[in-house]
Amino acid sequence: MYPLASLALIAFLVSCNSNDTSKDVSLPAKILIQNEGVHIDYTDSGNGDTTLLFVHGWCINKTYWSDQVSFFSKKYRVITIDLPGFGASGKNRASWNTQTFGRDIDSVIYVLNLKNVILIGHSMAGDIILEAAVKSTDNVIGLVGVDNFKNTGQVQTKEDKENYKKAIDSLKINFKATASDYFNQALFYKTTADSIKKRILGEVSVCDSVIAVACIAQDDFDEVKKLVAVKKKLSLINSDYTPTDTSSFVANHIPYELFLIHNTGHFPMVEKPVAFDSLLQIAITRINIDGK
Repeated sequence: MYPLASLALIAFLVSCNSNDTSKDVSLPAKILIQNEGVHIDYTDSGNGDTTLLFVHGWCINKTYWSDQVSFFSKKYRVITIDLPGFGASGKNRASWNTQTFGRDIDSVIYVLNLKNVILIGHSMAGDIILEAAVKSTDNVIGLVGVDNFKNTGQVQTKEDKENYKKAIDSLKINFKATASDYFNQALFYKTTADSIKKRILGEVSVCDSVIAVACIAQDDFDEVKKLVAVKKKLSLINSDYTPTDTSSFVANHIPYELFLIHNTGHFPMVEKPVAFDSLLQIAITRINIDGK
């Protein structure tokens, strides 16, 4: 857990009084969360001994977990957040790396006093929840990656790095066209509904391109080192439209469990929510058995 001063957290209550004075009715108080002066928007539903904290991926937002909120809030406390730079969260910062986003998650855990937390991160949020778990290890009992950690431990060649740089440069020059091509060619599958494609590409068209590019720029984040350090099993719910290489988990004695979901692209939680929720429930049950 980060020291209070370094987290720079601010929390205060907003109350709302009923206009009907004949009844003692009020809306639940909501704690407002900031990390390093940046507002973090969130939803808080349900209750239970276990808390599920959902973190979205690149260019989207917390509304992509709405099916999961409806399903899991009947048994658990469910938190969804907008990462700073996306959705309704603040943009008033200069740093958009994994470490900073990890502190955002730690801030949510601390301010809401969350216990027995299972962090669930889609796409780029896999590294983010891993970073957060290393710092909040006493509060986090499990990690669930959603269509990520597919090439953990893979050593990038000089050509790989050059191609990635070219892709970043292309995004800086023409973000909307480059990002749209990337989603269409690499992230959508033949079964991905047109309505889902339209929704996601709409998010791409309105997001802050400078922030979007900055948060996927390569940094020195070492997934293998962090997974070894966190000492918790990694559960993965991955679409099988692209393979998942688990050899690095085995070689480094990283506990993991892989659940494959079929006939979806990169967004299984909205493409096949019923199948996704079923697999996530299995993962949650097993984490609760192992983690408490």
